[in-house]
Amino acid sequence: MTEEEDLLRLRDQIDAVDEKILDLISQRARYAQQVARVKRGADETASFYRPEREADVLRRIKAANPGPLDDEEMARLFREIMSACLALEERQTVAYFGPEGTFTHAAALKHFGHSVHTKPLGAISEVFREVESRVCNFGVVPIENSTEGVVNHTLDSFLHSPLKICGEVEMRIHQHLLSNEPESNRIKRIYSHPQSLAQCREWLDAHLPGVERIHASSNADAARKASQEAGSAAIAGDVAAERYGLKILQRNIEDNPENVTRFLVIGRQEVGPSEDDKTSILVSAHNRPGSLHALLSPLARNNVSLTRIESRPSRGINWEYVFFLDLEGHCQDEPIRKALDELREAAQMVRVLGSYPRAVM
Repeated sequence: MTEEEDLLRLRDQIDAVDEKILDLISQRARYAQQVARVKRGADETASFYRPEREADVLRRIKAANPGPLDDEEMARLFREIMSACLALEERQTVAYFGPEGTFTHAAALKHFGHSVHTKPLGAISEVFREVESRVCNFGVVPIENSTEGVVNHTLDSFLHSPLKICGEVEMRIHQHLLSNEPESNRIKRIYSHPQSLAQCREWLDAHLPGVERIHASSNADAARKASQEAGSAAIAGDVAAERYGLKILQRNIEDNPENVTRFLVIGRQEVGPSEDDKTSILVSAHNRPGSLHALLSPLARNNVSLTRIESRPSRGINWEYVFFLDLEGHCQDEPIRKALDELREAAQMVRVLGSYPRAVM
């Protein structure tokens, strides 16, 4: 058999598989429409988006993945299928801390897929307001970076918001050199957010030492400027490259390849248990010796693992603080439920910000 005959045979097999994939995706979409009819028949105000259900599906897909596509790529493909099917039931509108092309925009698309309406907003507080007022179904905001630490604006917004945490997204932050120039030796200036410039300093010093570095308000704004000026480049991510039509001259120029940013999905609904959950709570204690110990003791007694604790000024009384705690498990789990009951006796205030599926990378 000749090489061309081998290729024709393989292409015929691929075409046959494509037809099966098309039929199965269409079948899944029809089931999604039936789910929508059942839900509307039972409750006109029913929520169609189930974070715990989607997280369990993605975990199952990754666990069963035979390759050769890696787990993350396979999960991304299934996320887009679920996103398209959900849009048949009810298209979601997701606000995010913008503008377009930022890593928060990328996080929203990673979590919800491309079949949602996205709405960029200029401040974290605006994202909270749009979801609170029901203009948007959900919001996506940054909460912490593995190298830069916690985002205090997000923590402070929870102090006065009734919204719940419905999910989380973890993203490895890869910075790329973007430009319309064909080669990097034609670049005279580089735009980027100061944080990104700092994260790529060693690469820039080694490869573009004489090029001017200019601060931008965001990486998306840097990409926009680079797309409009000859001899310019930007440091930004894949979404910014796609949004502003820039070529990626060099991928992954960040000095720390393990740089991860965590984002929170905020909404109005309670999320049921999944196979792997986290719970975030907000607590405040009386300003007296041993108060922090009193807050943590119920967790230890009930064998609840504390994965993060952050403190912020209460903004009510000088020198009093509130504490944000992340726990392993769901608030319906007996250990956490018992710990919360004990906490309410020891603390001045306890509020469950949400139980939600742990991020599926």
